[in-house]
Amino acid sequence: MSAFSYTTIFKRLALLHRPYKKRLTLGLLGMVVTAATEPLVAYIFKILLDNGFVQKPTFPLWLVPIAVIGAFVARGASTFLTTYMTNWVSTRVLTTLRQQMFNRILNVSIDFHATHTVGRVINSIMFEVQQIIEMISKLFTSIVRCVLTVAGLLGYMLFISWKLTIVALVLMPLMMLVVRTTAKRLKKLNKDSLDVNAQLTQVIEETARAQQVIKVFGGETYERQRFAESAEHIRHYSMRMTSTFAATVPVTQIMMACAMSAMITMGLVQASHGQLTAGDFVSFLAAMIALQVPLKQLAEVNGPLQRGMAAAEAVFKLIDSPIERTGGIQLDKRANGKIEFSNVGFSYPGQEKPALKGINLSVKPGETIAFVGMSGGGKSTLVNLIPGFYSTTEGRILLDDLPIEDISLNSLRAQIAMVSQNVVLFNDTIAANIAYGDSAPDRVRIEAAAKAAYLAEMIAALPDGYETQIGDNGSRLSGGQRQRLAMARAIYKDAPILILDEATSALDTESERAVQAALDQLMQGRTTFVIAHRLSTIERASRIVVLSNGSIVEIGSHDELLSKRGAYANLYHLQFSKDAVNVEM
Repeated sequence: MSAFSYTTIFKRLALLHRPYKKRLTLGLLGMVVTAATEPLVAYIFKILLDNGFVQKPTFPLWLVPIAVIGAFVARGASTFLTTYMTNWVSTRVLTTLRQQMFNRILNVSIDFHATHTVGRVINSIMFEVQQIIEMISKLFTSIVRCVLTVAGLLGYMLFISWKLTIVALVLMPLMMLVVRTTAKRLKKLNKDSLDVNAQLTQVIEETARAQQVIKVFGGETYERQRFAESAEHIRHYSMRMTSTFAATVPVTQIMMACAMSAMITMGLVQASHGQLTAGDFVSFLAAMIALQVPLKQLAEVNGPLQRGMAAAEAVFKLIDSPIERTGGIQLDKRANGKIEFSNVGFSYPGQEKPALKGINLSVKPGETIAFVGMSGGGKSTLVNLIPGFYSTTEGRILLDDLPIEDISLNSLRAQIAMVSQNVVLFNDTIAANIAYGDSAPDRVRIEAAAKAAYLAEMIAALPDGYETQIGDNGSRLSGGQRQRLAMARAIYKDAPILILDEATSALDTESERAVQAALDQLMQGRTTFVIAHRLSTIERASRIVVLSNGSIVEIGSHDELLSKRGAYANLYHLQFSKDAVNVEM
C-alpha cells in the first residue's frame, strides 16, 4: 500500500506553492475572466438572434460587434496572464524540488547508494519531477479554469432553462464514473512506467560509462539487446496507457452527444409552446457546445494527473530518504590524529554475518597502519568507519579520545583525506580538482601539491596548464595521471589523517616509485591507514594489521610478522611465489 495518499501529496505540493500566492492569485484572476467570457459569448448570440432579425430591436445592435471584440480581447489578455504566472510558478517549484532532491542525495547515507541505481536517481531528478510540474500545470490551468468555465456556463444554462439543464446534468455522474474507473488503472500503469524508464536510463548510463569493457569483451550485441528490451517495455506501457486514456475521451463525447440530442428534442417542444425564444434556444446550444471543451479537458487531465501522482510519490520518497546523522561537536583545531578502535563490530544492513567483530586497535598520532588480508576480510569496511560512512554496530571509535559519533561529520571529515583505488574526478579543470572542497583555492598550494604528486611537468606541457579541462571523470588523462591527481587533492587538503585504499594500484613501477616518495613525505606527521594488495608497498608501515573474516589475526611490523611465520608470512610468500598467479590480497 502506498505511503503517500492523494491528500498527503497535495498538501506537500501546496506548501511548495505557498511562497508564490500573489502570482497564483493573479493567474486565478485571469482564469475567472476567461471563464466569464464563455457565457458572455453565448449571451451575445441570444441578443443577436432576438433583436437582429426583427423590425424593432429592443437592444442597440451596434454594441454587439464591440462586445464580441471586447470579449475576445479580455480572453486573450487573461489567458496570457494565467499562462505566464502559472509557468513562472511551475519553473520555480521545479527548481526547488530538484534542489531538495540534490541536497538529499548529498546528505543520504552510503546505504542509499547501495540500494538505488544511478539511473533511478537521475530519472527521478530529471524526468519524474517534470511529470509533477506537468500535473500541477494541468490541475491549475485545466481543472481550475475548466471548473470555473463549467460553473459559468451551467449558471447561464440554468438562467435560460432549468429543464434543459437538468437533462444535460443527468449524464454527468456516468461521465465521472468513467473517469474514476480509468484513474485507478492509469495510476498503476504510470508507476510501472516510471520503473521501466529508470531501467532504460540505467542501461544508457552504464553503456556510456563502460565503453572500453563493452568493446574489448564484445558486449555490443548484449547491450543492444538490453536497450531494445527496456525500450520495448516502455513502448508496451505507453500503448497500454494510451489505449486506456483514449477510451475515456470518446465515451465521454458519446455521452455528451446523447445529452445534446435529448436537449434538442425538449428545446423544440418548449419552443413550440412559446417557452423559449430562438435566441434562448440557440444560445443554450452554444453554451452546451462550449461546455464540451472544458468537460473534454477535464476527462483528459486524468492521464497527467495519475502520471504526476506516481512521480510525486517517487520524488517525495527520495526527498524523505534517511540522511546521515547531524549535530555533534565542532572541532575548533587540527586533530592530533590519535585513533582508537574499542571492541568495534559492524554488520551491513540485512546481513546476519558481521563484517567486523572485536576490533581493538590503538593508533598513535603519526603512525602508519597497514591493513592486509584476503578479499572480503574487512579492510575497506574498517577504514570506511573512520570518516563515518557507516556507524559501528558494536563498540566505538575515538579520535583524540572523543567518540567519533559525538563529533559532527563535517568536523570529522575535515580531518581526513582519502585516496582510493577507484579514483573519482570531476569534469572541471586540473586546478579545481586539486583544490576540490576549498571555497577559496590557493594557487601556490595547488602548484605545490601538483609538484609533490609528480604532476607539475605534465601540467606544464599542456596548453592551458592548470586550467585544462580533464573531461568526465578525468577521461582525458591516463590512469596513472588520474591517480596522481587524486593524490595531489589529498596533499592539498593537508589533513592530519590520511586513508590510502590501493592508492598506487593504477601506477606503473616507475610512477609508483616516484609517487611513493611523495607519499612518504605526505605521511610524515600524519596518522595514515593503508590498504594495499601489493605487500611491497607497505613494508615500511609502523604496524601491519592482518584481517581475516572481520577479525584481527596478527599485528606487528613487517619483519616481526615474517618471523612469526603466520598468516602474514603465508600471504607474503604466496604473493612472491613464482607459482602464484593473480592472487588478490
